[in-house]
Amino acid sequence: MTSTQAEIDISYSVSNEFFELWLDKNMHYTSAAYDRPGMTLEEAQENKARVLYDFAELDATKTVLDIGCGWGSAIECMTRFGIKEAHGITLSTEQLAYCHDRNLPNAKFWLQDYALYEPPMKYDGLVSIEMIDHLCSPAQARQGHAVKLYRQYFDKLAEWVEPGACFGFQAILRNRVPRTRKDLEDLAFTADVIFPGGLNPRIEELVVAISPSWELEQLVMRRKDYLATTAEWYRRLQVHESTIRAKWGDQVYDDYARYLDTCVRGFSSHWAGDVQMKLRRI
Repeated sequence: MTSTQAEIDISYSVSNEFFELWLDKNMHYTSAAYDRPGMTLEEAQENKARVLYDFAELDATKTVLDIGCGWGSAIECMTRFGIKEAHGITLSTEQLAYCHDRNLPNAKFWLQDYALYEPPMKYDGLVSIEMIDHLCSPAQARQGHAVKLYRQYFDKLAEWVEPGACFGFQAILRNRVPRTRKDLEDLAFTADVIFPGGLNPRIEELVVAISPSWELEQLVMRRKDYLATTAEWYRRLQVHESTIRAKWGDQVYDDYARYLDTCVRGFSSHWAGDVQMKLRRI
């Protein structure tokens, strides 16, 4: 991982109670999938987990690893959909504690960098949701290392499954570069203050990096879905403004309001996107 554990804790360890105020009830901190008109955030997040569960070709007889499992939201869904055993790894101490507190059946979690993880078994399928933005720093991308770092990730994960196994993968994408000073400053703020050490990949980098270990079978672009997701997060944050300012201070509220407003503008203006892929181990 390029992002350090200290940087991960900056991103995800403000307070679990803080994130509970504006995320969905199951604590998904990634794009939902609004595949039907009128879906609530909770329904769309459950749907996202179902899409990736199906992409990984999971069922009640299968084992799965979630790389960058966050607060265990996707694994919680998979235990309800049907899974033999689910494992999750994260670098956030607060998220790991939350995962353990869920007491999910047939689920285990570790505080672990994926690059150092030694799986106890060959998994039947893999899931990873918007974790890859922690693999390559802006400086490394400028030096031309992005595809190499992403390929190392995909190749390593391929070792943890048998040929033919599937991977439900989701990633935030960087697309166009904004042209105004304020937009550029807001994007830099999001990268430096909210998610230090990381960088969203470009779609073409991912398509190149999956080779030679994985075949791309399905691809779904989710830019509009993430626009809807971040807009709802921002609305919920604003509803709880007085509580957040009182408990965590003006700076936390102002920082997250700026970040979420930037996300909404970014997805609306095509600076950023989101992708889901079904990958099959070659």
